[in-house]
Amino acid sequence: MHTKSEPTSELSFDDFKATVLNDYKIAVTSRECSLLGRREVLTGKAKFGIFGDGKEVPQLAMAKAFRKGDWRSGYYRDQTFMMAIGHFSIENFFAGLYAHTSIDNDPMSAGKQMGGHFGTHSLDENGELKNLLEQYNSSADISPTAGQMPRLLGLAQASKIFRNVPEVKTDGLSNKGNEVAWGTIGNASTSEGMFFETINAAGVLQVPMVISIWDDDYGISVHAKHQTTKENISEILSGFQRNEDEAGYEIIRVKGWDYPALMDAFEKAGKIARENHVPVILHVTELTQPQGHSTSGSHERYKSKDRLQWERENDCNVKMREWMINNQIATDEELQEIEKDIKRQVREGKRKAWEAFLNPIKKEKKTVLNLINKISAKSENGRFINSISQNLIDEKDALKNDVIIAARKTLRYVAKETSDDITALKNWVTDYITKEQPNYSSHVFSEFDTKATNIAEVAPEYKDDSETVDARVVLRDNFDAIFTKYPNSIIFGEDAGTIGDVNQGLEGLQEKYGELRVADAGIRETTIIGQGIGLALRGLRPIAEIQYLDYILYAMATLSDDLATLRYRTHGKQTAPVIVRTRGHRLEGIWHSGSQMGSLLGLLRGIYILTPRNMTKAAGFYNTLMQSDEPAVIIECLNGYRLKEKLPVNLGNFTTPIGKVEVLRDGTDITILSYGSTLRLVQQAAQELQASGINAEVIDAQSLLPFDLNHDTVKSIAKTNRILVVDEDMPGGASAYLMQHLLDKQKAFKYLDSAPQTLTAKPHRPAYGTDGDYFSKPSAEDIFEKVYSIMLEAKPKDFPAIR
Repeated sequence: MHTKSEPTSELSFDDFKATVLNDYKIAVTSRECSLLGRREVLTGKAKFGIFGDGKEVPQLAMAKAFRKGDWRSGYYRDQTFMMAIGHFSIENFFAGLYAHTSIDNDPMSAGKQMGGHFGTHSLDENGELKNLLEQYNSSADISPTAGQMPRLLGLAQASKIFRNVPEVKTDGLSNKGNEVAWGTIGNASTSEGMFFETINAAGVLQVPMVISIWDDDYGISVHAKHQTTKENISEILSGFQRNEDEAGYEIIRVKGWDYPALMDAFEKAGKIARENHVPVILHVTELTQPQGHSTSGSHERYKSKDRLQWERENDCNVKMREWMINNQIATDEELQEIEKDIKRQVREGKRKAWEAFLNPIKKEKKTVLNLINKISAKSENGRFINSISQNLIDEKDALKNDVIIAARKTLRYVAKETSDDITALKNWVTDYITKEQPNYSSHVFSEFDTKATNIAEVAPEYKDDSETVDARVVLRDNFDAIFTKYPNSIIFGEDAGTIGDVNQGLEGLQEKYGELRVADAGIRETTIIGQGIGLALRGLRPIAEIQYLDYILYAMATLSDDLATLRYRTHGKQTAPVIVRTRGHRLEGIWHSGSQMGSLLGLLRGIYILTPRNMTKAAGFYNTLMQSDEPAVIIECLNGYRLKEKLPVNLGNFTTPIGKVEVLRDGTDITILSYGSTLRLVQQAAQELQASGINAEVIDAQSLLPFDLNHDTVKSIAKTNRILVVDEDMPGGASAYLMQHLLDKQKAFKYLDSAPQTLTAKPHRPAYGTDGDYFSKPSAEDIFEKVYSIMLEAKPKDFPAIR
């Protein structure tokens, strides 16, 4: 059951009546799901519920204006819309509520997200993009308020690129840029900075974006008077209204219970955005929230009796029902019969969803109880095992964790016993974890053959007379090759366009490829990343530039909450291959010497974090990523653009492997692992150590996430029996991360004759100036003395103390 959302010719009254009745059925179905969903949470069958009740009718209107090829970027109130476009059934609703780990039952996230978070499938079973013009598209929701806004900008901008850049490939992606990006947000969330940043950027870019603000006067328990100046978001945004002389927004206000007015408003908004590429703000007012914000509380605690009565009278479903009766579209009796039938359908859908969720667990529970009871009958600890068995029996609706906890606890009591049944239970536990763990941990990165870590290394090639150039020229010419080879590639960021970036890595490329493919952006890091996500979702290949690594903190919420989790939270059904280009490590002072790698490594699981030591290596990473469909952050060395490198002849084709270390210097006494700009100091120290009789092996980590997939570092440690990790991050940052990999995953402790050690920056941001850098971050002298002290401890006679 879904609403007709494609253009139609003029309807007869009977057709009109059938359409309206169908819409009402969807609204009532959605409401009944919300009501019954809350009960399922309160009775303990589900953990948490957040529903779309009170927003049903405007979402029907939005669905009417929504076309195949369009995109949604919304939030957790939009269940009616998803039902209306045919992508969300009753059983899907309850499967999501129960966290069913089947992508067939819960197509939104396979149980990885709480219910109310929606998305469609952009990738087929082979990881290839589907024909996005043949389906209604929804980017995958996230919970953080206003977090959907940055990506909405990119989804809309893609249409502008498709319409205005003739060389871009559009097959299956766009019909001449006629697609609209539809956003939804609650009125209180418009207080977030992400909202205002996106609104401003979309107004500047003039993209086909329609943002619908569902306004019910509250943000959880907090009234609009504490949220919004004048308690009216469209009023304070009125300065964005376009006029005959100035571009801007079309701003439309409509009451959320007025079915015919809503249909007109959304049709108008879609037409303006689609035809003219003008952004539209649709302020939908006088909405309600019949059950309050979520199942975690009751709105009776913070709404007055008068307000609650007003909400009952102005409920959008109630008002639509009254309108239908008043206009003789249906009688009260006819609507009662429809409502009664829908209640039955929702109860039946709930039952089927619960059985589909529970039956596989019941089967495993039976198997485990059978084994536990057999073990108990023969074990000297049978009395304790019987208690475990009884507890599991008493769990009428046992979950997976109840079953496996019983099995694992049983095995503790028979650790010193042997039998076929004990072996069978051990095997069951191992097999069950092997089977179930991917349901909760898979698709962090791509699991298809095209994943970036499978891209083979292709070395840069040189002629005998290859020119030695400033390193930034290697990048510039490689970007030139990328833009020629991949017509859907684009780059944008602060100073990226007219001046060719602050370090001239894009010099002259805007003149060659145009202002839309090599573009300047405002000072707005969050929406630069959001642009990248939306553009990538639509099949473009964006490189989003953050001028300095220090500034990436402004965009960290969008990177971490949205981009890093996208493939994971959609169970591999969406990807956004954004390449984030930035520069960091050593330069000057607190905010221009970015080395906050520990924060990136902790927050960006799902995004490759690549740290090339020079620009040739960086160019190779860009080439590698363009052959895959995964996101990455590439951190170029801020102090390396004017250093000299040879210019390869196979620009655009050579690749730097991801997840592979490189040995830069062979040695026998100690392994020194580092990355990025610090490697130059490590290599200098290694040369000086050689003069003192210490032969250090130097390894470039190259990529931190993932790190050393082949475990080559431990092979070096097995030879040298010592390890020092050198890093300009703060203590406990990237050096700790690398050491944990070496000790826990590569088992390097087995080969160590000396304690594993790290050398990091001081526990503060770097001070300004050359001396500030020297006394804040590891120097060549620090590295020399650290290695020397390790050798002193091992061979005190050979290496007398320096100081």
